[in-house]
Amino acid sequence: MATIDDVQSPADEERRKLLAGATAAAGGVALAGASLPFLASLAPSERARALGAPVEADIASLVPGELKTLEWRGKPVWLLRRTPAMLSGLESARAQLTDPDSQVSSQQPEYARNPTRSIRPELLVTVSLCTHLGCIPTYAPEPGSVGSAWPGGFYCPCHGSKFDLAGRVYKGSPAPTNLVIPPHQFSGGSRLVIGFDATETPA
Repeated sequence: MATIDDVQSPADEERRKLLAGATAAAGGVALAGASLPFLASLAPSERARALGAPVEADIASLVPGELKTLEWRGKPVWLLRRTPAMLSGLESARAQLTDPDSQVSSQQPEYARNPTRSIRPELLVTVSLCTHLGCIPTYAPEPGSVGSAWPGGFYCPCHGSKFDLAGRVYKGSPAPTNLVIPPHQFSGGSRLVIGFDATETPA
């Protein structure tokens, strides 16, 4: 025999469904709220967004004299492993350069403000955009390859700007400043990270 508890009216059934739906909705809202701090922790910081995502490169296979191009923040970046001859030629070009000592501080981080404009003397890391109008210069390392007086370096065929193998601009060039050295650091012996300063620890 059915009791009063076994018999449910349509109104009771409807109320039960409504309460179950409301409970599920409240649980979903609570879960979403609890997830927000976690998801926010995964997002890049404001500084990282401003700098752009870092780019990593393995430089172990880069042979002396080789130039490799990467992209960072939508700009081409050169990695040049300089030979001992290239490095020894940097000092002899000083008298012909507009800013041989990298006095325009905005063109490189402080740790790259040295004669080779680099952390490791043999590796040049530079944005490969001419500081005149943003053209991409040509890599012409051999002396005499761009005219008989050419000492070797980077030559912008658009308007004739010339840079040495440290990205320093030659006097008389339309380009007003040296090529830009981006923030970078080494991770281990052969990993290069472009987008983080050498003094900064990546998040």
